[in-house]
Parts: sequence; C-alpha cells; structure tokens
Amino acid sequence: MAIAEQREVAEHLEEADSSDGLFPDDRKLQSYGNLFFLLQTEPRHIATLCRLVSLTEIDTLLQTVMFTLYGNQYESREEHLLLTMFQSVLSAQFETATEFGSLLRANTPVSRMMTTYTRRGPGQSYLKTVLSERINSLIEHKELNLEVNPLKVYEQMINQIEEDTGSLPPHLPRGVPPEVAAANTDVQAIIAPRLSMLMEIANSFLDTILESLDQVPYGIRWICKQIRSLTKRKYPDATDFSICSLIGGFFFLRFINPAIVTPQAYMLVDGLPSKHPRRTLTLIAKMLQNLANKPSYAKEAYMMTLNPFVENNKARINKFLNDLCEVGDFYESLEMDQYMALSKKEINLHITLNELFNTHQLLSQHRDTLAPQEKHHLRVCLNELGAAPPQVPRKENKTIVLPLFSRWETPIQDLHSTFLQETNITQADIMYMETKSILVQLIRSIPGIADKRPLDLMKIAETAATTKDAILVRKGIKVKEMLIELEALNVVDDHFTFMTEEVTEELRHLGNLREKVNQEAASLEAVYKTIGDHNNYLRSQLDSYKAYLQNVRMQSGGGNSPGQGPGVGVVTVGGKEAKKGKQQVLGPFKFTHHQLEKDGVIAESNVPENRRSNIFFNITSPIPGTFIIALHYKGRDKAILEMDLKLDDLLEKQQDQVQLLDLEYVHFNVNKILALLTKTFIKR
Repeated sequence: MAIAEQREVAEHLEEADSSDGLFPDDRKLQSYGNLFFLLQTEPRHIATLCRLVSLTEIDTLLQTVMFTLYGNQYESREEHLLLTMFQSVLSAQFETATEFGSLLRANTPVSRMMTTYTRRGPGQSYLKTVLSERINSLIEHKELNLEVNPLKVYEQMINQIEEDTGSLPPHLPRGVPPEVAAANTDVQAIIAPRLSMLMEIANSFLDTILESLDQVPYGIRWICKQIRSLTKRKYPDATDFSICSLIGGFFFLRFINPAIVTPQAYMLVDGLPSKHPRRTLTLIAKMLQNLANKPSYAKEAYMMTLNPFVENNKARINKFLNDLCEVGDFYESLEMDQYMALSKKEINLHITLNELFNTHQLLSQHRDTLAPQEKHHLRVCLNELGAAPPQVPRKENKTIVLPLFSRWETPIQDLHSTFLQETNITQADIMYMETKSILVQLIRSIPGIADKRPLDLMKIAETAATTKDAILVRKGIKVKEMLIELEALNVVDDHFTFMTEEVTEELRHLGNLREKVNQEAASLEAVYKTIGDHNNYLRSQLDSYKAYLQNVRMQSGGGNSPGQGPGVGVVTVGGKEAKKGKQQVLGPFKFTHHQLEKDGVIAESNVPENRRSNIFFNITSPIPGTFIIALHYKGRDKAILEMDLKLDDLLEKQQDQVQLLDLEYVHFNVNKILALLTKTFIKR
C-alpha cells in the first residue's frame, strides 16, 4: 500500500511539474548544459545545422549562435571556436559551388551567417572607430545634393523650373527615357561637378578604410584568408583580381557598405540622415562595391561615369584585400584554450528560454543528419531531452544561467580530428590544414631546417622522420604520408607550391616565439606598473576625500568662530595633521514621544498608549556625523534603549528610498529624522 501511495504522489508531482510553466527542471537543465557544451566545443554541429535550416529559421539561430553560444565576443576561445565553424561552412560552400560567379554572393544561410558575424562587438567597434567621423562630417551638409542619375537629376531640374516659373517649356517634357535625360546639356552641366565631388568624397572614405588595416578585427581578416585559400585550391586558375573580388564581396558587401548605407542602424550617427546625405552615402557604397567587386553597369549605366574612381584605385584595393589575409592561424592556441576551459570549475551560458527551446527544436528536426548513430553524444543528449517545448510568451521569456559541462570525460581531441569526425564534406580541406600545421611545428622544432628558400616540404618531412626525437619522427612520417595523399587527391600540385607559400607566410606571422613572449612579458609588466601607480593615486585621492569629508563634518558640526583656524579635530592634507583638541559633544537634546509623533518623526510606535507620555528621547552627537539616540522612561536613570546612528547610513537609506528606521519600540521616518538631526545639530 505504501509503495502504491508513493507512486501516486510521484505521479501527482510530475503532473504538477508539467503544468507549472515550461521552466526546465534541474535534470533537464543538466541535459541542456551538456548539450550546449557539446555545441560550443564541437562547432561542426552548428556548421552543419546552419546549412540545413531554411532562410526563415536561420536568423534566429544565428542570433543564438553569434551572441549567446559564442557570446563572449572578446574571449579568444569562443572567437576561435566560432571561426572554426566558419571554416567548415565555407569549405562546404566551396565544395558544393557549381560556378565561380555565384560564390558567396547569393542570399543563402552562409551569406547571412557572414553578415551576422560582422555585427559582433569587434566588428562594430571597428566601424565606429573608422567610419563614424567620416560619415558624420558628410551628413552635416544636409542640402548637398550629389545625385548623378540623369533621370533623377532631370526630374529634379524640371520640378525646380516649374516651381520657379509656374509652367514647363515645351522642350522639357515629363516622363522622358534615361537616354534623353542623359543627353540633356543642362543635366550634364549639373552632373559634371557632382561627379568630381563624389569621387573626392569616395576617395576620402577609401583612404580611411585602407589606412585602418591594422584595426580590422582578427576574425574578419581570418575569414578573408580562408576565402582566398579555398578559392586558390578550388580554382587554381583563378586570377588575383577574381580572388580579390570574392574577398571584397565579403569585406565590403557584408561588412563595410551596410554601415555606410544605414549608419543609424550601426549607431554611427544620431538619428536618420536627411535625404541628400543618405543618397550620397548610397552612391559611395556603390562605388566602393564596384571597386572591390566585379563592376556591373547593366542595371545602372549612369555609374559608368564614376569608372575613373575604379580604374585609379584598382591596384590599391587589391593590395589591401590581399593584405587583409595576412594573419596567422589559431589552431594550436585553440587546443590550449580548450584544455584550459575543461580545467575551469564553471563555464556558464546566459540564454533565454526561447533560444534554448528553438535550438533544441532545430536540432531535433535535423537529428538524423546531425547524429545518425544511436551512440552519438549529440543524439544521446537529444533523446534524453525529448521533444522541444514550444516558444513561451515574451513576458515569460526569462534569461537563465546555464552551467555548461561535459559528461563524457574525454580529453579534447586535436581540432582537425574533431572536424573529420562524422563529416566527409571538408575532409581534404581539413587534411590540408593539418598538414600545414604539422609542417609549421616541425620547422619551428628543428633548427636550421628552413634556412634554405624556397622550402622543400617533402625534404622537411623526411628530415624530421630521421631525427632522434621519437615525437618528431612520428610527425615526420605522418606529414610525409599526408603530402602524398593530398597530391593523390589533387588538392596540391606535385611541387606543393601553394602550400609552400602558406607555410612560409605562417612562419613569417609567427616570427620569433621567444621574442614575442619577452615582448608580451614586458608589456604586461608595464601594464602592471601602470595599474599599481593608478592604484596608489586612487588611494591618495581616497585619503584626501576622507580628510575633506571630516573637515566638512567638523565645520558643519559647529565649534568654530569666524576667523578661527580649522575646527577641533580637523585633518589637514599635504602637511602635518593639525593637533586634535578635545572633541566637542553636542547635546543631549530632549524630545518627547508626543512631540516626535506629532512632527511625523515617529511613524509607528509599539509603546502602549498609556505609557507614551512617560517616554522621551535624548539625542547626542559625540562627534560630527555620529548620533546617539537614547530612549528613556521617566523615573529611570538608565536608558531603555540606545542606538548609534551614522549620518552616512541615514543618507544611504534615504538614497535607497528606505522609509522606516527600526528602533525596536518605535519606527522613525528616515526623511523626518534626517531633517530633525540637521535642524538640531548642523551649525548649532
């Protein structure tokens, strides 16, 4: 009977839980914590999911991924994990692309992902630093009209004529085709100076952007590097101009131009720019896009008139786009970051319920593709969680702190091996990266092996394989086999030309490790010294403020006649402390219960009515800013209750809007008691 009752109670409790909102219980929170740790540390799952979801679902998912799952936008581990996801997504995009011209240009989940990435903190900071001043100086000229579309200029011109004269001459009809508008001599005369000014402004924008190379966030530069690397491997015959057009398609189309066209959306300006500056910004964005990308004048023939801007700056922009790609990889540091993350006691994720449930629903929807095997960790987590709860109303969409942890205590595997698991989409690309990474490690481990240029990668592998170091031998044999396999897969040519270039560049970026460490140590010491100096300065300031506050208290507490020096106990700063005399005690001042109740100082009283006439309060100030309130009963020498009050505490209560001060037998109104103390003691 007892067991049956227990089951019945348990069933009732489960029913109560299920009806008590949709907040996950502790067990589910643990499962979610495990699931999201898996998603965060193994980016391939999200990379695959982003390719599977529809365009209507991608934006919500990307918000969760970019700003919640990898929400610590200035922390290297999360940033690098997010970038590895991009590596997987971009590799798949290049693998499945049917023609070069469509790469990264169509409105796909991948392009949406790249745009959303640029909206993270580092990207926004860059845009504000680089573009804000330039845009604000432009939009100040509200009446500056730089329209160069002949049709629009023609319409504006005839509207102005009609407004001035009241009618239109016969030779200026409305509704003319673009060719007629462009052939009009008056229109041409209006446009000519505008073209010069527009190109001058566009050049100033371009100069600002080109000079900001070192300020471009690492992640954006690394994505540019991947675009270049993947393009060269997928399309070995692609020209430098074509490759730069792809890089420019990302950097300008997805990153720079949206901020120029809609600066208010990026908080670069206050409010919406007026009509003419807004159009000017749009034209500048078009010019930059035509410069960085393959120009197309099919739809907007009038932009041909701005072609000198493109021709004059083509070499500059290509150099800039190539320079953007000159950054090192992060794979080794990421593996260390992963180990460090596992050693942390707590990794927490701040996530809303709807983000939690939406991600759960999308994962469940594509479970068979993401985790086809029953024992796959992702599938195990999803099976335990069951069906995803529905979205909750906005007012119930709370943010929760989700502790992340791994229930499978396996060491973090090599990054490239992680990518290789359960996906064959990017296998050749991952092998290529791993080969390059091992070669860099070997060159940095064996002195003098890379002195001769150009590098002979196969010889480096063979040299490592014949050393006396067992680890280097294993790596040498492995990388030699991988080079042969890559050649067989036609990923590299028989001279490993492109990989040699990339390894050389990587070594140049890495530089002298010891020198970098020493520089970083010196930099940290300088920062530490600066912090120490600032701390000492703040301490001295604090002492000064304390002394000043004490002086004010002394002055306001009375005891100084005009013409006297600092009051008794006044502390001086910057010299010797003044000799402290005897403290002047103010009071006691007597107040009856009836008097304080009448004045509203006593808000509530626990003293019986028949005894209130015998109750009185003595208030004393032994030192400025301190008050002793003693509750007395007539006929007794000793106080029933004493309370030590600090002026600072009372002011803090007032600031925090605390209404009552509890004295056990009575409750004082904080504002009223402050007023009473001020009236009684200040300048008395």
